[in-house]
Amino acid sequence: MTGDKAAQTAPVFTGPRWFFPSALIHQLDPDAHRSGRRPRRTARDWVVDFACFVLAALVGLAGAETLAGNASVPEPLALTDQVIGALACAAVWLRRRWPFGLAAGMVPVSFVSETSGGVAMIALFTLAVHRPFRYVAWVAGAHMVLVPLYLWWRPDPDLPYLAALILFVVLTAAVVGWGMFVRSKRQLMLSLRDRARRAETEARLRAEQAQRLAREAIAREMHDVLAHRLTLLSVHAGALEFRPDAPREQIARAAGVIRESAHEALQDLREIIGVLRAGDSDDAGRPQPTLAALDTLVAESRGAGMKVILDQRVTEPAAVPASVGRTAYRIAQECLTNARKHAPGTEVTVTVTGGPGGGLAVTVRNPAPEGGVPHVPGAGQGLIGLTERATLAGGTLRHGPTPDGGFEVRARLPWA
Repeated sequence: MTGDKAAQTAPVFTGPRWFFPSALIHQLDPDAHRSGRRPRRTARDWVVDFACFVLAALVGLAGAETLAGNASVPEPLALTDQVIGALACAAVWLRRRWPFGLAAGMVPVSFVSETSGGVAMIALFTLAVHRPFRYVAWVAGAHMVLVPLYLWWRPDPDLPYLAALILFVVLTAAVVGWGMFVRSKRQLMLSLRDRARRAETEARLRAEQAQRLAREAIAREMHDVLAHRLTLLSVHAGALEFRPDAPREQIARAAGVIRESAHEALQDLREIIGVLRAGDSDDAGRPQPTLAALDTLVAESRGAGMKVILDQRVTEPAAVPASVGRTAYRIAQECLTNARKHAPGTEVTVTVTGGPGGGLAVTVRNPAPEGGVPHVPGAGQGLIGLTERATLAGGTLRHGPTPDGGFEVRARLPWA
């Protein structure tokens, strides 16, 4: 799915098409290779191809004049040479479609026809632009092998043999070098295009990952803050539903707990949404309980009818770092909520021990509930969130059933 998005939003060629080669535009267009269509000539291609045709014709005319002034060349052979040269000039218009075929075919043609020498150089240049160097090396090497034989077969009347040979080698090397330079510039443009496409894709992936992490953080915080309050609401509302004949004092107390829990849940929700809208940090306005609020949490749970034993043996509790204390509070809060839902009526033991330099240990344990417990739906996201919290704080968290059928959560958090 991400690859499809990248392909759909990848940068395409948006410049003046008439000014650039059609082959380069074809490579810059991500849809061109999938469509299978051949690139159409741009205005620049027509101008360059026409200029190459004119240049090949001029070189051919110069070769024809040389043949006419060479008495050692029979007239029928000179006429045949000129016909072959004219056909080779016409073949210049095929250089973009079959660069290797034209360049390879011009090797034997240029060996027998002096007027096709310009077409051979143009075809070699086109091959250097459009194909890797190994193809250029084969064709240029074939020219190098045949040129001594050609100069021996048809010596130049105005140049010595060695001078003509050196001139041809220099000209071939210049044509190949120019073509490879043009190819390297095009490859540079393609590499910059690919780099820009990868950068855009990576930026989009980072944005999607940041959104996903933000959503997970919001969901975890909403779960941690509201689950405890809503569980209290559910417990007391259930008591009112199943005990309509309860004494008036109990009904009033339960209704008060429901009202207070609903009010606090709304306050927590309002503050969290306000922080999210403002884009502030975690410490700006959001309720951030610490380890000192653990007594209040236990008192609320006891008020909801739970049996909770708090064993807090922390050296210098006021010195506990805020982030560590907040993580310990969230662990105890989630464990009490889970025990209330999955093991009602059991006695839950919350143990917090530790000191500076030795870390902070949080253990929440409950025995197996007596009798059958109705199934409570849940996705297990609370324990997953606790594990993530402990890991982010630099600690560890383990949870699982105990030998007696109960459940235990053990967390260890760093405290330097």
